[in-house]
Amino acid sequence: MIIRTAIAAAISAIALAAGSGCAVGRGQETTGAYVDDATITTQVKSRFYENKNVAGSSISVETLNGTVMLSGFAKNSLEKTTSEKIARDVNGVKEIKNQIVVRP
Repeated sequence: MIIRTAIAAAISAIALAAGSGCAVGRGQETTGAYVDDATITTQVKSRFYENKNVAGSSISVETLNGTVMLSGFAKNSLEKTTSEKIARDVNGVKEIKNQIVVRP
C-alpha cells in the first residue's frame, strides 16, 4: 500500500512538472518556488491517501508560496481537523487555509 502511494505521488509530481513545463505561474517569482509548491501539494495529497481517516479524493489541495489551501467536503469534523494537521506537518508549509466544509 505504501509503495502504491509513493508511486502515485511520483507520477503526480512528474505529470504536474511535465504539464506545466516548469513555467512560473500564478504570480510566483521563481521556478524554484513553483516546484516547491508542487512538491508540497503532492506530499499533502499523498499523506491524505495514506491516512484512513481522510478521504483524499474529497479534499482539494492548492499551494501558493508555501500557503496551503484545503477545500472540499469532509464527513465529520475529525476528518477536517486531521486534514489540516496532516498538511501542517509537511515540510515547507508556512500557513494553512482550511476551507473544508463538513457535510451533515
